[in-house]
Amino acid sequence: MKTTLKLEELMMFVLGIYLFNQLDYAWWWFLVLLLTPDIGMLGYLFGNKAGAIGYNLFHHKGVAIVVYLLGTYFSIPLCQLIGIILFSHSAFDRIMGYGLKYEKGFKFTHLGEIGKN
Repeated sequence: MKTTLKLEELMMFVLGIYLFNQLDYAWWWFLVLLLTPDIGMLGYLFGNKAGAIGYNLFHHKGVAIVVYLLGTYFSIPLCQLIGIILFSHSAFDRIMGYGLKYEKGFKFTHLGEIGKN
């Protein structure tokens, strides 16, 4: 099952690349911006609860889809770009085993504990 889930996330990452390609931005912007959603980890400076909220806000695919769809509906390419980056980053993180965080601490995710086999 783990392999199937990673393949599903890989396909979502590929979808993000495809959607990015539909926008009028140079390809290198995707690479430069791909890791920017990790800014959500700064919440951990204020404790585990704030960290989990901040991290999950920037790594929730539902948020990414809403931002993208709002950008599409209102014809705001920057919103579309932000949505695509959030979505793609989240898929990439999940391929690597990083899931949405629980308030218990950074290593406790919906995919299991980070670092545990």
